[in-house]
Amino acid sequence: MWKQPWRFFEGWTICIGLFIIGTFLQLSIGKINPESFKFPINVIIGTIFLLCLLFFHIRSDKIKKLRWFTGRQAALTSLSALLFLVILMGLTRQLSHTIDVSSEKFLIRLGFMQMTVSWQFILISFYFLWVLGLVTLRRLSSFRMKDLGFVLNHGGLFIVFFTAILGSCDLQRLIMSVPINVPEWRATNSKNEIVELPLAIELNSFTIDEYPPKLMLLDNKTGEVLPKKKPKNVAIEETPFVTELLGWKLEITKYLPYAAGVHTKDSLKFVEYYSDGATSALYVKAQNITDGDTTEGWISCGNFMFQYAALRLNENVSLIMLDREPRRYVSDVTVYIKKGDTKNALIEVNKPFSIDGWKIYQSSYETFRGKWSTYSVFELVKDPWLPAVYAGIVMLLIGSILLLFTKHKKIV
Repeated sequence: MWKQPWRFFEGWTICIGLFIIGTFLQLSIGKINPESFKFPINVIIGTIFLLCLLFFHIRSDKIKKLRWFTGRQAALTSLSALLFLVILMGLTRQLSHTIDVSSEKFLIRLGFMQMTVSWQFILISFYFLWVLGLVTLRRLSSFRMKDLGFVLNHGGLFIVFFTAILGSCDLQRLIMSVPINVPEWRATNSKNEIVELPLAIELNSFTIDEYPPKLMLLDNKTGEVLPKKKPKNVAIEETPFVTELLGWKLEITKYLPYAAGVHTKDSLKFVEYYSDGATSALYVKAQNITDGDTTEGWISCGNFMFQYAALRLNENVSLIMLDREPRRYVSDVTVYIKKGDTKNALIEVNKPFSIDGWKIYQSSYETFRGKWSTYSVFELVKDPWLPAVYAGIVMLLIGSILLLFTKHKKIV
């Protein structure tokens, strides 16, 4: 052991040793706090790492032991160790790094449920970067055009991983709740702390497009929808509309997408209502296909202002309307930044708005009020290292394509 030439055994020994050291640090001083490595600390650490990498690369020409780190044994063992931790992370439930687990069970304190801030993961990651960097520098030192694919592929992977680790400390992910017509420049972080931003958002309007109303049958005794194991529903696309549901012929004669419930002497009816708090209502004529019994009346899903209305078909079942499901919700906003620029934008799910390095995502709304929500909830994300990550990904892809072509020429 440890006699030249080093082989896989020494590689596995180094990986296991780093894992044991990381476990000791994890149990003794706790997980890594990303807040302690924000700019400029992460830049300083990254610079020192790169300078050490360059120094060891220069010295590796004279020291035989250092050349081992540029070989396949070091590459395969370091990559396998990292993949093991990644697989372990995928198999265990991950908690937010802001959650304190110092008093939790021993296995949780080991860091496996907060893997990205565990000492084991960071040490193994930097060891993999160390080997990857030395391999790339060695190929660069004797560069020929046929090595372009290899250098781009490995260099791109190094940049992606290196900037992702260091940049994670500077990543900002905030939540902002914005009421209508009131500019808001404050948000909250994962610790529920208030953060003042260099931009403000004003919500001009909020709209929701909903899926068509859906009807279901309800068991009057148990309150369960029918059939119990696999409930069935019908969607009302237009009116008038005739359909069948579990032995009942349903004829929908009126559809009021904006309605208000009005109590009469002996019944509840719905009328058109286009103001704040309007709900949806249908007038239904139902006939039992088996015995021919008929009944008719209004049904509604109700909301925060108006109570829901069900149509009792017989002693056993009633006809109900499910709550309307949102198909698309959009916030019309004006964004102000300190530079004096003003931008108008429509923000919806999966269609964020980018401004001044920030990405603004539609996150939620006042679900209790639905389409009449008085505020909108946005997620604001800023990652200053993202361009470097993208550059590395582009290099990685180009290098991979070049390697496919050079493979047929048997270029190593």
